[in-house]
Amino acid sequence: MTQVPKRDFHFTKAFEELEAIVKEFESEHIDLDEGLKKFERGLALAKQLKAKLQDVEQKIETIKQKFDSDEPKGEE
Repeated sequence: MTQVPKRDFHFTKAFEELEAIVKEFESEHIDLDEGLKKFERGLALAKQLKAKLQDVEQKIETIKQKFDSDEPKGEE
């Protein structure tokens, strides 16, 4: 499966590529072999996008917890 190295991963570009693959499947007659390659690439992109979103979500939770614990008791 083709994957982009993490240091070269750009969320927006990957999402746009995945959208383009979906549009091709929705609008065109794709050769079976080419369709299989695009399907595999689409799954790889979806997996990377999901992992990135989970990573960002975890970082947000960590930041929120840090600021919640830094807040003096009784002040909101």
